[in-house]
Amino acid sequence: MNTATSSAPSAAEGSGRTPPAAALAALWRDAAMPAEALRHIALTGEDPILPSSFAIGTAAQVGIGVSALAATALWAQRTGRWQSVDVDMRHAMAEFRSERYLRVNGGAAPELWDKIAGLYPCGDGRWVRLHTNFPHHRDGVLRILQCAYDKDALRTALARWKAEDFEATASDAGLVVAAMRTFDEWQAHPQAQALRGLPPVIIEKIGDAPPIPFPALPAHAEINVDARPLSGIRVLDLTRIIAGPVAGRTLAAHGADVLLVTAAHLPAIAPLVVDTGRGKRSCQLDLRDQDDKRAFHKLLHGADVVVQGYRPDGLVKLGAGPEAAARARPGIVYVSLSAYGHVGPWSGKRGFDSLVQTATGFNADEAAAAGSAEPRPFPAQVLDHAAGYLLAFGAMVALHRRATEGGSWHVRVSLAQVGQWLRSLGRVPGGTSVPDQHIDEISDLLEVQESGFGELTVVRHAAKLSETPAHWTLPSVPLGTHAPEWLPR
Repeated sequence: MNTATSSAPSAAEGSGRTPPAAALAALWRDAAMPAEALRHIALTGEDPILPSSFAIGTAAQVGIGVSALAATALWAQRTGRWQSVDVDMRHAMAEFRSERYLRVNGGAAPELWDKIAGLYPCGDGRWVRLHTNFPHHRDGVLRILQCAYDKDALRTALARWKAEDFEATASDAGLVVAAMRTFDEWQAHPQAQALRGLPPVIIEKIGDAPPIPFPALPAHAEINVDARPLSGIRVLDLTRIIAGPVAGRTLAAHGADVLLVTAAHLPAIAPLVVDTGRGKRSCQLDLRDQDDKRAFHKLLHGADVVVQGYRPDGLVKLGAGPEAAARARPGIVYVSLSAYGHVGPWSGKRGFDSLVQTATGFNADEAAAAGSAEPRPFPAQVLDHAAGYLLAFGAMVALHRRATEGGSWHVRVSLAQVGQWLRSLGRVPGGTSVPDQHIDEISDLLEVQESGFGELTVVRHAAKLSETPAHWTLPSVPLGTHAPEWLPR
């Protein structure tokens, strides 16, 4: 097998776009993973799949593909056997919209977006995007604007503001708002300049530790369906919304024991809890409480991987930052997600996929490509989902290194750096004219499974592994269903 979609040149190769095989190989080689693996993956399909002028199908296929390839490298490391991986772009793009296709008991999932979330024109003729899905973010915006909880009232209030002034005022108040910029405006911004040249995935050694071999696989692993690349690996998932939870869901699909840790006082978005909870156990700990904090640190001492998406100082103040975790648990793989990166003036700024799209020029570029006078978002939360699979990829690369050279490792991914990478894949002429997809058109990619929320219709994992098929052995469950403890290895 090889990474080319066919023996003939693809359309991407003649358009200035990066072919999926080349994009995947670049990520793989930058991570210094075994070159042999690239002989075992096949990518099929071609952009555009959904309406966008960017190669979002390539991003989906490559993100899912490179994470699956990392799983096969771990399997080869543990068994001496390589297996083949196949990823179709249409299936990958559907998985990048998994929350949109979720159905619960045959009906629609709970509403994802708050009623006033979205893009609004300001008095200076520019636009801002409000993210109000969390009640405290919604209430903070309404408090600044002194207006009713209504879109028309917000439009009237924002007409009295300049877009960047409102962005700054809201950000200073700890809220999540983005002024829309063109790509050129973003490139001139100090945050973009701080990120320039950084890869989408950063993997750094942060501590010394002897090599840690993988736990022994069950006897006769070659015929045991529960033996998978991450069998015996423990993952603490401290994330919410999409990117981090998708990373945890991906690690669970390859056999990890993933324990989601949240707290009753933290807001959550119901359909995302359901969709990204597949394969995970779920507990609740309030890290402000001393007993719960001790329980958390006990979990940390037994973990192999921590995935977290708090702001830079969030877990540091609780004694659970990357350096503290490496001291407490030598050999830890600490995985950090941020909105705008770990360097630069916006390194502590809150953000979500839709906001980063707006701030970094994607909404403006999509509008220009479609001939629209209004901002145009991606037809999927592409930055979130791509970040999720790249987080999982980075975690598995670090586990691969840990097993051979030892050390504690810190993996960093930001939505803004993923945006830089997406731009590097090139543009898709005429891509915005492709019709959007309805769930009926991807029914062959869905499966039905039971859960703690009832019967779910969900998108199957898009990567097909020949020997250890990715799957979720545990159903999605309500938050806090399980005790805060690890399963026996």
